[in-house]
Amino acid sequence: MSIIEVKVPQLSESVAEATLITWNKKVGESVKEGENLIDIETDKVVLELPAIKSGVLVKIIKADGAKVGSNEIIAQIDTEAVAQVAVVARPSAPVAVASSNAVSPSARKLAHELEVDAASVQGSGKHGLVTKEDVLGAVQKSAPTAQPAPTPIQVPVGDRAEQRVPMTRIRQRIAERLLQSQQNAAILTTFNEVNMQPVIELRNKYKDAFEKKHGVKLGFSSFFIKAAVMALQKFPIVNASVDGTDVIYHGYFDIGMAIGSERGLVVPILRNADQLSLADIEKQIAAFAARAKDGKLTMEELSGGTFSITNGGVFGSMLSTPIINPPQSAILGIHATKDRPVAENGQVVIRPMNYLALSYDHRIIDGREAVQFLGTIKEALEYPGRVLLDL
Repeated sequence: MSIIEVKVPQLSESVAEATLITWNKKVGESVKEGENLIDIETDKVVLELPAIKSGVLVKIIKADGAKVGSNEIIAQIDTEAVAQVAVVARPSAPVAVASSNAVSPSARKLAHELEVDAASVQGSGKHGLVTKEDVLGAVQKSAPTAQPAPTPIQVPVGDRAEQRVPMTRIRQRIAERLLQSQQNAAILTTFNEVNMQPVIELRNKYKDAFEKKHGVKLGFSSFFIKAAVMALQKFPIVNASVDGTDVIYHGYFDIGMAIGSERGLVVPILRNADQLSLADIEKQIAAFAARAKDGKLTMEELSGGTFSITNGGVFGSMLSTPIINPPQSAILGIHATKDRPVAENGQVVIRPMNYLALSYDHRIIDGREAVQFLGTIKEALEYPGRVLLDL
């Protein structure tokens, strides 16, 4: 018999605890190396916990819904055992079954570790020999049931009903951070509009060749990110953050791209965005979106960031005032591009227009800088050749 411990992975410094969601295996079932045992939810991401060795799950120490910390032991795997039946928890007292058969050495060792009276277990082996599987079976019959995770509660209200559902840790953290942002920053939002026709024409002209060469579709997000980086380089205060009475100027450009997922809003980070090509950006965004959908974004991918972009336009939003993602000092809101009548050279023409919104911390960013920052993005998008040529 060889027992290994299943531990919670090391969480980031900003994460105090995590929540066990649902065990994918029951005690007594076999597990394969690399197989996901359970999903662990933090306030930033849902992690998969794979088995580090193949064997049998012989003990669950922490049940569904339990709060756990870094490196906490939550289960045990016997790498030499053979799967028998499902068990949920260790018994509080030795199991007694009417029998006095011979006990195999491996069964005796397992019984000792699980505090089972091996001599009283009914054996199923040759001549009634008690095996490890028999010990697991005896534990299963006497084990208490693990407590289930919180479920929605139906609350009658007169002749109508309401449903009370506990927030997930991610949703709780989102709520905390949004309140923190509004309470600790002097948030102001300024707007501008941009004619997207030059970008649309450029994209339509090269999108097929781009996809053929780079293996990824050319979207609009990469243009917005490139334009934002150009503006951040010109106005470094927008890329800064506040720490007490100090202003921290960041010499790098880590751009958070907000992505809506079933578990809530996540903001993975494009590191050193100033060094990325349009193709690099599109590939990373596509990978982030796929992992967000599957709940497989890592804490490292969600930590940090000096500036964020949120695109409500994918849901049809026309205008919004985005909330800053602390400790950042600004966030750019992108919206749906729609054909609108605009004045050009004294004539009314139809152009695909997009409204941009910049929410910023007025404690360190003045209105002049915010307006000029948006103006720089507008210019970069209306003359996309400058983005591509870094002019």
